[in-house]
This record gives sequence, C-alpha cells and structure tokens, in this order.
Amino acid sequence: MAAAGEGIRIRLEPEDEYTHPIEAAENFNESMYFNLFDPERKLGGWFRLANRPNEGKGEMSICLYLPDGRIAFMFKRPECTNNDAFDNGGMRFEVLEPFKKVRLSYEGSVCLLSNPMDMMDPGKAFKANPILKASLALDFEGVSPMFGGEPVKEDGSKIEEKAEEAFARGHYEQHMAGAGVLTLGEERFELSGYGLRDHSWGPRYWQNIAWYRWLPMNFGRDFAMMLSVVTRPDGQQRMGGMVLENGAYTLLKSVSIASEYNENDCQTRMRCVARSEDREYVVTGEVMSLIPLRNRRTTPDGETLTTRITEGMTRYECDGHVGYGLSEYLDQIVDGAPLGKATGS
Repeated sequence: MAAAGEGIRIRLEPEDEYTHPIEAAENFNESMYFNLFDPERKLGGWFRLANRPNEGKGEMSICLYLPDGRIAFMFKRPECTNNDAFDNGGMRFEVLEPFKKVRLSYEGSVCLLSNPMDMMDPGKAFKANPILKASLALDFEGVSPMFGGEPVKEDGSKIEEKAEEAFARGHYEQHMAGAGVLTLGEERFELSGYGLRDHSWGPRYWQNIAWYRWLPMNFGRDFAMMLSVVTRPDGQQRMGGMVLENGAYTLLKSVSIASEYNENDCQTRMRCVARSEDREYVVTGEVMSLIPLRNRRTTPDGETLTTRITEGMTRYECDGHVGYGLSEYLDQIVDGAPLGKATGS
C-alpha cells in the first residue's frame, strides 16, 4: 500500500474496483487503464477507458506496438452521460474478481501507422494512414498486492480539494499477467506477458501536472517495478514507486531519471536510480517504439493549453534482468518545448 501523510490514511475496498458516484465537479473523471507486453513476441500495448459524464463525453484509447515497429492506435470521445460501467467506444473492462481478475475486450477500428511520428499531427495522420478493423480479447490476473487507494482523513471522511487543480481523488495500481488474442485486419497475434493496470477517480484536468515521468516495467512474474516522478505547476515534486519481489511490494523512497531525447524531443533512453529503505536499484531503458500524443483544453479566458504525452514501449535492464514496459512522459508545452526536458528528466 502507498504511504500516506500524517493524519491521513489510504482507503481501498473491493468495491473500489467498480465505478464511484459522480461528483459535482465538471471535470469528474473515472478511468481504468491496462498495459501488457509480450517478451517473446516483442509485442505490446496499452488500453484506457474514461467516463467524464459531466462533460457528456468519455475517452477511449487503444495503442498496440507491433513487432515490426508499426503502431496501431485509436482515440475516441464517445458520448457519456453516466458512470455505470467501463463500457464505451467499443472497449469494455469487466472485473471478474476484485483485486485478482479482470477481462478486457475491444471491437472497433484502429489507425495503422507505419511511421508512428505521423501522430504529431493527428488530423493528418488519421487521413494518411489506413483504418483497419480490430478485435482484442485479454484476460488479466494480478501478480502483486494493490498499490494505492483513496487518501482520506483518519475518520474516513473525504479530503476536499479544488476541482480545477485536481488530478485524481483516488488512484491505485497493480502488476498483472495477461494473455489473449488480437486480430488486426487480416493479421492475427497471440499475446502472453506482463503489465500493469491502474484505476483513478475524481476531478481531473491533464493540465494540472507540469510534467511527469511514469515507468511501469516487468522482468517476469516475480520481479517488477513502477518508477514515478511528478511535478506540479508550483514546482512541488513527488517521486517514488514500488518494487515487486517475492510477491510483496517494497516502497521506493527516491527516484531520479536522466533521459536522452531525439530531434522531436521524444525520449530514446533513460537511466534511473531508485532507492528503497534497504538498497539501490539502477535501471536502464531503451525505447523500442514510440507514439506522440496530445491533449488540448481551452480555459474560460480563451487560452489554449497543450499537454503532450509520449508513449514508448521500452526495453529495461536491472540487476542482470531484461524486461519490458512503458515509458510515459507527460509535459505541458510552453513556448513550443516540453517542460520536463529542461530538467534532464
């Protein structure tokens, strides 16, 4: 379980695996996310579904990293007027057993990108690349305890925060094993590997984080990590994560990430140093395939805010082990440049 501050505890119940009551905040969000990487086939992907009922729209994303470097991607904002289930835009998440088993399915279309950097201009990318039918069915099982939950006061009451500054009221993660089948046009792929899932609920604007680095990775069923560095607009920074070993999580006290970038300001390599109470972990990563994505929001004052999120399937090494996972870099774009790059992270 994640650590909490003084006078605060982390609450997580089996019921939190399902959807929560809609809050009054216009930017109320409830989302669930999975990733999965097959170490033998060098195939992977991530999948996200969000309900934003007070905005009348949801968010559906599917991203598949194919062994030959192509990426299949689709993003939709389907109509959403309730928070009854995770089932929209052709994607469905079904909790079969809380904290243990979840099923994912998708029936819809994807844009097949031979050059994933085309997505720097989404409008052009969707017109210039083929749109194919896709079908996906995956079963996930937890291989770790739960990490996180909802911070609440000692008496169990909610902690109030300004909705316009929030990113999530509750959030938890879990390392997973998963397997299933992907059909992409006339191609069929089997997947079997490891990944991570998360679940968030509460008010959220993507622009309420200045920048973050999120590195989930799996080296096998019994060794996995999540490294994170999050920086708020006021400069406050939170770093940490966890290491899964022998079926238990060890919390990380500090994390540093030094990154290398290409001419498009996208991460290519990273060297990470993470410390727990007892030891130090050195992790190196090399991006295998990457897609640049963005989120835009216009403020009530008419200002357009742009958030860039670069999503890279990444090969990691630690303590002689080789594993696979994601390097997700979120940055606000200011004067045409990603904020976090200037720090070297």
